[in-house]
Amino acid sequence: MTGSGSSSGSGCGSPCGACKFLRRKCVQGCVFAPYFCHEQGVTHFAAIHKVFGASNVSKLLTHLPVSDRAEAAVTISYEAQARLHDPIYGCVSHIFALQQQVQF
Repeated sequence: MTGSGSSSGSGCGSPCGACKFLRRKCVQGCVFAPYFCHEQGVTHFAAIHKVFGASNVSKLLTHLPVSDRAEAAVTISYEAQARLHDPIYGCVSHIFALQQQVQF
């Protein structure tokens, strides 16, 4: 976690983006704090919450090794944004578009 001795999970005295979005206190050891900063984290977490739900993402992150959580958070955020843009295919539509570019 970032910052030691702080009462908030984000280590800077303000809640992480996820806790700010969920309107709850960000506690020491918050699973979201290292991956959803105070500034941009709210926007990213809003999409994640809408698509996957906070509880599901929390469970997923806690079951992963700490070394894999940052990459998982970025991937989940990307997929959530893609699902909001294209609810049927999500990020697969980007893959199809790139495959077509390669073919041409």
